[in-house]
Amino acid sequence: MVNAGAGPKYLSVREHLRRRVAALPELTLLPPEPVLCAEYGVSRITLRRAVDGLVADGHLVREQGRGTYVTRPAIRHEYRESFVHRIAGFNSVMTEQGAQVGTAVLTQRVVPVPALVATELKLEPASDVVELVRLRSVDGTPNHVAHSFLPADAYPGAVDADFSQGSLYDYLRREYSADLAHARIVVDVGTAAPDEADALGVVAGSPLLVVRTTVRDSGGRPQVHSFSRLRPDVSQVEFEVSVGGR
Repeated sequence: MVNAGAGPKYLSVREHLRRRVAALPELTLLPPEPVLCAEYGVSRITLRRAVDGLVADGHLVREQGRGTYVTRPAIRHEYRESFVHRIAGFNSVMTEQGAQVGTAVLTQRVVPVPALVATELKLEPASDVVELVRLRSVDGTPNHVAHSFLPADAYPGAVDADFSQGSLYDYLRREYSADLAHARIVVDVGTAAPDEADALGVVAGSPLLVVRTTVRDSGGRPQVHSFSRLRPDVSQVEFEVSVGGR
């Protein structure tokens, strides 16, 4: 039986099933609906809603006369930041791949710099930064929540700019001729807080990929620090590395 925890029960069932099918060989048939309903302690309607989500995401396939079986979702779009040839933001890369990118601005304000951000941006503790939090989606599916921080003195107009579409990096280049030359990217794992889980359509406590990026100019001065918290079931992080400047 599933412990629903925070959020609708079908989301808990979907998350349990997603982890379960990820460990199964492709083409494995799922048990019949009555068996799964009894196992998870849910109604047939709740189970079907959970399975519908996994079918839509490409984890399962329903076939008349055969049942529901495991497949592997094709990753059509990759979360990619190239730091060899250019610093390209999520919006630019996804758009180039033919994806429909959606952006909802959740927070846009000037705040005192958080301690960890001050370290990354090499700012004094009394400094202010522009904080920008956006929910990003790909082809209608929530993908990640992006938190970006910019020195308020260097980029004062960012607090009023329209970031409901387009790239933050493109904005900085266009409006401030920003020299975005190098990026340091660190990937680790976190878990979804309740409000974050609701925005991303996952169960609270679900694992998330956390991608932390600090972008510097050609002189090594930090310009932007961001961290994105991604759904691992619909995201892939790719790094491109070049040796000898090629």
